[in-house]
Amino acid sequence: FLSVTEDLVRRRAEHNNCEIFSLEEISLHQQEIEKLEYLDKWCRHLKILYLQNNLIPKIENVGKLKKLEYLNVALNNIERIENLEGCEELRKLDLTANFIGELSSIEALKHNIHLKELFLVGNPCTEFEGYRQFVVATLHQLKCLDSKQIERSERIQALQNYPEVKQKIREQEQAYLLKRAREKEEAQRRMQKRRDKKQKQMESKLGFDRPDSLQEKEKHQAERGEEQESWRTVEDDEDKRFWEEPTPYTPESRLETHRYMEEKRRAKENVRESKKKEKPLWTLVTAEGKVLNVNVPKLHFSLKDDEENNQIILDLAVYRHLDTSLLDIDVQPTYVRVMVKGKPFQLVLPEEVKPDSSSAKRSQTTGHLVISMPKAKDIILPQQKVATSVKHSDCNTLQKNAGRSRQVEKLEVDPSKYSFPDITKIIQEKEQIGLGPIKLQPEKTTET
Repeated sequence: FLSVTEDLVRRRAEHNNCEIFSLEEISLHQQEIEKLEYLDKWCRHLKILYLQNNLIPKIENVGKLKKLEYLNVALNNIERIENLEGCEELRKLDLTANFIGELSSIEALKHNIHLKELFLVGNPCTEFEGYRQFVVATLHQLKCLDSKQIERSERIQALQNYPEVKQKIREQEQAYLLKRAREKEEAQRRMQKRRDKKQKQMESKLGFDRPDSLQEKEKHQAERGEEQESWRTVEDDEDKRFWEEPTPYTPESRLETHRYMEEKRRAKENVRESKKKEKPLWTLVTAEGKVLNVNVPKLHFSLKDDEENNQIILDLAVYRHLDTSLLDIDVQPTYVRVMVKGKPFQLVLPEEVKPDSSSAKRSQTTGHLVISMPKAKDIILPQQKVATSVKHSDCNTLQKNAGRSRQVEKLEVDPSKYSFPDITKIIQEKEQIGLGPIKLQPEKTTET
């Protein structure tokens, strides 16, 4: 059976930073819990506890939750009200759609003096004659029963007829308990019948899988296809029979249905796992060591040679909403490999790269995976050719300049204008330019 685990409680306590000792509210609904335990030890400060739509047969291990104000155990397999005396602050109790037939068990709630609301809709006890009168007269502190306010006049009348109503309730309870005993016996017989049938099927299957001789083995292999088809037909018929067979709505039938569905789910998972194992492994590198180009996920991609940054960029169009944890990237000097949900994408690179310096990013808009891989060589070949051609042209210009420098060039100077500098004109004259904002004065040079 499934019980409350610490891991489950921590996962459900995300709003409290996964801390459970100070937890005040927790929701454990639809977790297929079959036993209620540990919460009174781990979460002593709980005020609100949601446990609806599980398979809990008994209220237990909540008596130490002194601060608990609201307990919701609707849609479970509970048959009587008990073990709630310690919940001193309990104000609201939801027991909708359970199997409570022992209505006198509500007397245990007399100790919960703060209890104001009680829900028992969908329980067998609500069909008893005098049900509401009995509850109203038994629990004086109650203000609301099954979403209906309890008037003062209703309580007075219920208290007046209390002895007669109580007697009627006791008689109906006894009849219900006898009926439940018969239902339990019937459920036990049905379960035993199913177990025996399953055992026979397993034995016949094992006998079929283990032939005594080689000839029998070959014979069975020849008939295997037909046998599997007939086996599937039998399983389908059994499934149809299970769902169409009329059964009373009891805790046992509810549990049996859950077990049956769980069994079917596990069988499907096993088939899926076996199919996965049967799949042939993809050939990514040949026996000779040659790396192959592979695109099993069938994704669009582009490979760009970024000459400016001396790197190779791979843009892989992975699915936009795919979780990044499902991507596994492996960059090698001569190739790059990306596992997308276990399917390999592999590409041989045109040039050797540096794996340690490579980086991978996801686009937030398109979801594309962009892998930047710096080249191992600092200068790529096309740039080297351009550089050498430039050098040749430079050499030609140098040779031409050298030829010109060999010719003697003379400058003509007018001797009449050649004189010593005028000392009186070394200091610059101050000159105001405009009336606007101050500007940098242009430097006035003197002729020499």
